Amino acid sequence: MSNIHDSDETSTRESFGGQVGRAEAAIATRAPIAGFDNTDTHDDGGVRGEGQEPRRPFKRYFRETGWRHLIGLAAGAFAIFPLLYVLSASLNPGGTLLTANGLFQNFSFESYVDLFSSPRQPYAAWYVNTLVIGLVTAAGTVILGALAAYSFSRMRFTGRRFGLTTLLVVQMFPQMLAMVAIFLLMVAIGDIFPAIGLNSQIGLIMVYLGGALGVNTYLMYGFFNTVPSSIDEAAKIDGAGHARIFFTIILRLVAPILAVVGLLSFIGTSSEFVLASIILIDPEKQTLAVGLYKYISDEFSQNWSIFAAGAVLAAILPVGLFLALQRYIVGGLTAGSVK
Repeated sequence: MSNIHDSDETSTRESFGGQVGRAEAAIATRAPIAGFDNTDTHDDGGVRGEGQEPRRPFKRYFRETGWRHLIGLAAGAFAIFPLLYVLSASLNPGGTLLTANGLFQNFSFESYVDLFSSPRQPYAAWYVNTLVIGLVTAAGTVILGALAAYSFSRMRFTGRRFGLTTLLVVQMFPQMLAMVAIFLLMVAIGDIFPAIGLNSQIGLIMVYLGGALGVNTYLMYGFFNTVPSSIDEAAKIDGAGHARIFFTIILRLVAPILAVVGLLSFIGTSSEFVLASIILIDPEKQTLAVGLYKYISDEFSQNWSIFAAGAVLAAILPVGLFLALQRYIVGGLTAGSVK
């Protein structure tokens, strides 16, 4: 009996060893093995596409997802067409919108050359002024708004809730309602301090900072509340004060909302027209919004082609800033909305 068992064990080992040897040889030669590499264990050929879900009928596809694609295409065409029309008008040397109805029928960079060749309309100076005013206003808005939001979020003092409510109520009234008051105030300040009065870019920046502080403070306040206060308490135990906690810890954690506020502030000040046209008088100090209006304000000398060319170049600033900060935008807009 022992001989029989020995012979069975020997045959089992040989068969198992033969299978292992064939598997190792197949792996060494990268040959497909039955049961591996998505190969079938039987050679029945099969049917192409067997095991896959059948394609949905068109009516079912359109009812479930197709209508969404159709709406997306329509919305995309609705958003892209104005951009193509402005670009086509900027390349049309005719100067009127009637000749620009046919997209890209005429192609010329004459309007872009004329932008920088007119001494009465210094487009380059307008571009630089818009860039400087927009960046300084955005930086000031971020710093002042973050300081105010940190105070409302982390400190407890008398009038805190009343101050937050006041900020929210004041934003219900647009800044243009105070247009006359702002003009008279800038005239009075200019008589004493001409550097920050009427026809000064610093004065315009200060007006922008005062008008944008309320809504941005409230927006940052909601985001600051999402940062755990235990971080502040741990830093205070280590001896850190409010200034060090704010500048070294909190600002890094709230970077998304800082980017959003800075972007919104830059776009708002770059496209603002009413206050800039009232405060800035000299053409060399004006912004793009005020300067470009001169190309179409005169009924007998309207040049829509140059206006469109200036608008195309002016769009580079906000688009570039948006692309640079887009990874912060979604988180910054949504994180502070839920408390």
